Amino acid sequence: MANATGRPTAPLVLGVEERDYLERQVRRHRIARSFSERCRIILRCADGIPSTVVAVELGMHEHTVGKWRRRFLKDRIEGLLDEARAGRPRTIDDDQVAAVIERTLRSTPVDATHWSIRSMAAATGFSHTTIRRIWTAFGLQPHRSETFKLSSDPLFVDKVRDIVGLYLSPPNRALVLSVDEKSQIQALDREQPVLPMMPGMPERRTHSYVRHGTTSLFAALDIASGFVIGKCYKRHRATEFLDFLKQIDANVPPDLDVHIIMDNYATHKTARVRSWLTRRPRYHVHFTSTSASWINQLSAGLPNSPGNNCAAASTPQPANSKTISTPLSSATTRTPSPTGGPNPPMKSSPPSNDSAKRLSKPYAANFRFV
Repeated sequence: MANATGRPTAPLVLGVEERDYLERQVRRHRIARSFSERCRIILRCADGIPSTVVAVELGMHEHTVGKWRRRFLKDRIEGLLDEARAGRPRTIDDDQVAAVIERTLRSTPVDATHWSIRSMAAATGFSHTTIRRIWTAFGLQPHRSETFKLSSDPLFVDKVRDIVGLYLSPPNRALVLSVDEKSQIQALDREQPVLPMMPGMPERRTHSYVRHGTTSLFAALDIASGFVIGKCYKRHRATEFLDFLKQIDANVPPDLDVHIIMDNYATHKTARVRSWLTRRPRYHVHFTSTSASWINQLSAGLPNSPGNNCAAASTPQPANSKTISTPLSSATTRTPSPTGGPNPPMKSSPPSNDSAKRLSKPYAANFRFV
């Protein structure tokens, strides 16, 4: 559209692909504001609006609108990009950069296992800041290494689909429990009481500690509610695991099916455990694939459990007591909520004689935590 007075302007016509591209750039959030404004200028000019009106609408000078209009007419979308600016010429060409990258990836120094910034700088003759910029630009970190493990289970895909299906769409009137253990937890105590935190002074405790042996934590996570049932034992055997299953069975309403997700540890597959599960048809066991215990939701939470932090504080105990003190012990217990139904009322039953005897043994404190 030509202006009423002054120099006539060439019409600006957009193709379908050009208009789609410019509209996408305008809608994007992560884009330079300058480039987004240039796209708006071209879109408004393509609608036949004069440059002076576009300048008023977008809050810029009309010379700016005319500049980007002329550059688009000359180079199309490429004309909206910033031109190369004058500055110091490059002293390192692309071939030299490629040689540094190739040397980093394909070789190692004679006296070390991996390249460092300064050893690479000494080997190539470049400054260490140049090597740093090259490595940063291409994401090279020779000092880092990661490990991976591939499962050799031939039924890997089927087991993953089975367990993930339980997570995403659990059955109605059923409880999905993720069961795992953490063994060899050190039960440490400080020689002196912990000094509390004060203004300008952090919490302080003695560097030396007293060992009270180790304990093993058995835990079950209710996938639907996030509630965790946990219990500590002195040893980590099938006997302790079977006792933990009995505790779960005593706290789960009898009208609910129980789906247990656990790994392939030997204590989970003994004859006694299999026989106990066989006699209870409502229990359904889902084993994770070999070398794929990461699919068990509880595996990620056990390292941060209270039982792993036994050395955090010092709690005075009687001289003849060796019971581990757990920070989140509670006299009342909650029942995991079943999926697809109301939460039935549940009361914790008093411990039996066997449980009372176990409580008197070292490292066998019963606890529940959320």
